[in-house]
Amino acid sequence: MRKKRWTYMAVWTAVMALSITMTAACSDEAQGGASGTKAGGSSQVEPVTSGNPSGSQGEEEETTADPALAALVNKSHPLEGSYAPDDLVAIEVPTVLQNAEVNQLRKEAAEALKELFAGAEKEGYKLYARSGYRSYETQQALFADYVSREGEAAANRYSARAGQSEHQTGLAMDVTSDSVSKGLTEEFGETDEGRWLAEHAHQYGFIIRYPKGQEGITGYIYEPWHIRYLGVELATKVFDSGLTYEEYTNGNKAP
Repeated sequence: MRKKRWTYMAVWTAVMALSITMTAACSDEAQGGASGTKAGGSSQVEPVTSGNPSGSQGEEEETTADPALAALVNKSHPLEGSYAPDDLVAIEVPTVLQNAEVNQLRKEAAEALKELFAGAEKEGYKLYARSGYRSYETQQALFADYVSREGEAAANRYSARAGQSEHQTGLAMDVTSDSVSKGLTEEFGETDEGRWLAEHAHQYGFIIRYPKGQEGITGYIYEPWHIRYLGVELATKVFDSGLTYEEYTNGNKAP
């Protein structure tokens, strides 16, 4: 799996270099502070609609300032190709890649990420943001490149098809550290930085989205680097439940 992770890094870097022209309009807009919904579509991320999450108490429903923050996005709950957040901003934390598109998150998530990184640094841990928002088109190119290199079945275990990626929501970020050469590898979960992230991310509104040994439920292999913003209240409830987000929202149903 270590070899797979370094392949992931190499492919991702190559796709980002090739996609700069394709994403130039989005990147330029991001530098101005926001990116609107693309022409030809007005779809919005829908809130969770599967009833009370299994981790909630009684008839109480989850409440967030923006219900879209709780949206479940996976292989069974895709986004429309036309969807793009209308409040993307450039993140203000150390980054790895120079591509402006991936150095964005929705405003609330970007602010929370800045606080998370500051909290880690206060404890002596240096984190880097590697990949945040990715448009439908960028994800489409990324997945296609993985398929061409390793086949569709392999790619589908560690990369999302276009529309099925949380990165399109602007609420997900891949986080790394110097201890893994700023790459995306399972070994990150065994580093001091990775352990701190797993234990404290919920305090800033994030969860580790794809936990170890849960591929049959989440649809993806263990990714200790991939965090998803839900807001502090909901993230803490998910963390305390010990469940995957699929289990928490869908009553232990697989995606």
